[in-house]
Amino acid sequence: MFELRRRKMAADRATERLMMQDELRKNARVGATPPQRPRQSTDFVSLRARVQAVVSAVVIAAVFILWKSPKSTLPTTYALCSKSRQIYTVEPDQATVECVVVDGAYIADLGSRADITERWGDKYKTGPVAGSPQSVAKAGLIFKTLPPRQAVVPGLSDSHAHVLDYGKTMQLPLAGSRSVEEVVKRTREYIQRHPDVLNDTSVWIQGGGWDQTLWESGEFPTWRDLDADPVLKGRPIVLDRVDVHASWVSSRVLEILSPLPDVVDGGHIIRDVNGEPTGVFVDNARQLVSARRPPDTDAQLFAYYKTAMRDALEHGLTHIQDAAAYPNYADFFVKMADKGMLPMRLTLMAHIDGDDYWGGNFTKLFGYADNRLNMRSVKLFMDGALGSWGAAMIEPYSDKPNEHGLLLSQPHAMSKLIHQFIEDDWQVNVHCIGDRANHIVLDAFESALSGHEHEDRRPRIEHAQILTQEDIKRFGKLGVIASVQPTHATSDMGYAELRLGPERIKGAYAWRSLIDTGAQLALGSDFPVEGINPLLGFYAAVTRLRPDGSSPHGPGGWYMEQALTRPEALYGMTLGAAYAAFQEEQLGSLKVGKRADLVVLDQDIMKVPQEKLLQTKVKATIVDGKIVYGKV
Repeated sequence: MFELRRRKMAADRATERLMMQDELRKNARVGATPPQRPRQSTDFVSLRARVQAVVSAVVIAAVFILWKSPKSTLPTTYALCSKSRQIYTVEPDQATVECVVVDGAYIADLGSRADITERWGDKYKTGPVAGSPQSVAKAGLIFKTLPPRQAVVPGLSDSHAHVLDYGKTMQLPLAGSRSVEEVVKRTREYIQRHPDVLNDTSVWIQGGGWDQTLWESGEFPTWRDLDADPVLKGRPIVLDRVDVHASWVSSRVLEILSPLPDVVDGGHIIRDVNGEPTGVFVDNARQLVSARRPPDTDAQLFAYYKTAMRDALEHGLTHIQDAAAYPNYADFFVKMADKGMLPMRLTLMAHIDGDDYWGGNFTKLFGYADNRLNMRSVKLFMDGALGSWGAAMIEPYSDKPNEHGLLLSQPHAMSKLIHQFIEDDWQVNVHCIGDRANHIVLDAFESALSGHEHEDRRPRIEHAQILTQEDIKRFGKLGVIASVQPTHATSDMGYAELRLGPERIKGAYAWRSLIDTGAQLALGSDFPVEGINPLLGFYAAVTRLRPDGSSPHGPGGWYMEQALTRPEALYGMTLGAAYAAFQEEQLGSLKVGKRADLVVLDQDIMKVPQEKLLQTKVKATIVDGKIVYGKV
């Protein structure tokens, strides 16, 4: 009893401290906007919601006290060595080395073991040596020699991902579902596993990852599919498509949203032959759903965050570039940074929906929390996604001749936003999948960058998925970074040519063509759209195969003339990714003076046969010289 009271008192004190801290810094919170008066609604704002908010505050305060990063088993100063020189630096003048020395949070030396011993000493062989650095002057350096098969690469970076959305999706993951029935089954089982949800039909159920292109029918689902199950019927359910550009909802959600507008600019409300909504909302129409969905509590955000951090570190990620940090997300990440709870580096792309300029709603972050958190870029959206026929195309879709896709912003509005953000010294990153969207944004960049030729702006196109041959050449000319996701190619290749036809496919997922015309590539995954393991992207980039070794062109790979080499793929997820985030002076390669972010792998991904690449496991993830996952 005493222990329970003690824990409750600790949680209460933590809650009070959190409230005081937030009050002191609320005027400086990143992305903060003036508080809005709560909107009255009979749908879901109730006494229960207010009680839940109080409980969430207490729970998260307690978790803040109890959750700690794992303790590193390495000393402050040490050397990792590979007798077979399987330490990859991603530096052109010294591609591999035998040893890398870590001193505190930084890379301090590189070279052969003999040379390192001469300069630093060896605690167990030579002891200290004259003239060695102060950190080892009394005892000499500790060497850790890796087993022969293991390899070291710089910390891996995902150039385009969604941290909190990943954690949310993992609550009810639907990826890989082969039918509507399987999605319904997974949703029913989720409800039955959670008594608090099962016993309260007002709780909003959210999941994601379904893909109708994997189903025999290939058609969008409907609300009737959900309501046909007695456990699901009558509940508010929102299930996002794998690309998060379409949402499938239940009849209860349709009731809450009623009445619906006839038309949504930049979006579709899918309707049946009678003009009735089927329950699928595409692109901007999804905002109708999100506007009525209850906001995530801090406790929920923290649960999503823990899931994402755990899985990311397990797979060797030391840096994630979050591709849509809404104000509440940015505020949450700052809280984590202030409490020393960022186990890796996050680079945020600020985002607010809409065409009105919103740059003033965010404050840039440079090297915040000892360079664990940065925010100097914005994320804009030009079009939708290929799988839902939302990618904006110059010519109609080959498999849907009456459809050109969707522009989520009009060209003049997008151009105006890009000009304003560049004038305010934001890096501008724009989602473009279709060839029309890419062309519009390249035109806008060309216009906005005029007069800034000698300034380091590094504009980015996120996805750069389908391009005309002429526009491929413009990336290098304009200095536009192509932020691409190799697993999108291998996920889409089953239907991409059906959507695009034999000519347009030549400019799709054209990574080699982009590099050959001078473009900088940064590689990412777009998780939770794709898997969080960066080696899935590495494998897709070099093989153009699905994880099972198949492709529409057979085991030799799909349009292999566009594949990357292994060094190019590794560069894209290390130094290329760092460059895309203005971090190449501190991250992305093993070089003296850079941060000691490294990954130890159980086999050498630069040498093993390609069919064994995806068998690779992370032995240890190291950030700032400390182990944050695994062991050495």
